[in-house]
Amino acid sequence: MKKYFFLFFLQFVNLNTCLSQQETQKRLEKEKAKLVREIKQINTILFSNKTIRKSAFNQIQDLDVKIKVRNKLIRVTNQEINLISKKINVNQRDIDVLRVEIVKLKDDYSNMIRKSYYSKSRQSRLMFLFSSESFYQAYNRFKYLNQYAKHRKKQGEIIIKKTNLLNKLNIELLSKKVNKESLIKENKVSQLIYQKEKENQRLMIGELIKKQKNLEATIRAKENKIAAFDKEIERLIRVAIANANKKSTEPSTLKFSITPEAKLVGKSFYANKGKLPWPVEEGVVIQNFGTQTHPVVRTTKIKSNGVTIATTQTADARAIFKGIVMTVLSYKGSNPTVLVQHGNYITAYTNLESVYVKKGQNLGAKEKIGKVFTNPNTGKTELKFSIFQSSTPLNPKGWIYRL
Repeated sequence: MKKYFFLFFLQFVNLNTCLSQQETQKRLEKEKAKLVREIKQINTILFSNKTIRKSAFNQIQDLDVKIKVRNKLIRVTNQEINLISKKINVNQRDIDVLRVEIVKLKDDYSNMIRKSYYSKSRQSRLMFLFSSESFYQAYNRFKYLNQYAKHRKKQGEIIIKKTNLLNKLNIELLSKKVNKESLIKENKVSQLIYQKEKENQRLMIGELIKKQKNLEATIRAKENKIAAFDKEIERLIRVAIANANKKSTEPSTLKFSITPEAKLVGKSFYANKGKLPWPVEEGVVIQNFGTQTHPVVRTTKIKSNGVTIATTQTADARAIFKGIVMTVLSYKGSNPTVLVQHGNYITAYTNLESVYVKKGQNLGAKEKIGKVFTNPNTGKTELKFSIFQSSTPLNPKGWIYRL
């Protein structure tokens, strides 16, 4: 009884392990497909325009985006290879166990046939029955002969079934080994490209530092300008909150005092967290939210209250959810920004060339807000996108689908 319970327990564990591995494989395949698409988009958006000569600084930044994604692709492919290796080991173990079982079954079956041939001919079976001392004994002997025949037939069927299973496992094993070899070759190519890109980046950074001694100061000045603009957006949001709260009888806070209808919009916005559409139809994230190391000067930290998305030329920014245009902001030395209110949430669309909307206008999800600015010097079309809960900046990655 204990033996059967142990075998059942092993089968249960193997089934759970198999299901878990299948789920992991599907997740890795999805992640890998996403990264492959992302690299194609990066090549299309950042590297396809050969007519514009980029500065070394921009080349390094663009290359850094591709290197990071390729590194993720290598890591995911390595995880796939490790998972297949585990499956191969399990498959090989099952094949070894099955081979031993089939050998034993065939030996038992051969012995059974041999005994049947020598002692259970039709004449012997009749003698076996007629030599019974009573009808009851004859009936039991008849039952025994039938059970023996059925058992022999069943043993033959089990051997066929297990042999077929063994053949199937051998085919699966061969397929997994071929798949593994293909992934290893694929990963070697990715690693060679990755190493070449890293080397190109290293050489370009070295040349840039030689030519521009005050590079760090230049970057810091640029980042200070971006930080000042981010602060201005946050200040305007606080002003808008204060103005909205003047109409309310509730105490003044840094949170919106909003109508019941606006509260429903805010709840609906939150309910769609992780499923909201991109603010452009097609794009690649080239700068993430929060504090991060600068891609060119590694000793410098940069901070962003949103994400920067490189998109196609002539691309339009679009509302990620229904809302009301809170304001159209034009800051000295920068392109326009549109703020859209969704209850107690606000989305900001920065670096627009032209604006299609006006303050107080109601917008639907995916409705066009304005044309994204294309830098004539770099040829890059970039949208800075931010999400705020009242005046607190949030990481868009957790809100936008597959950002």
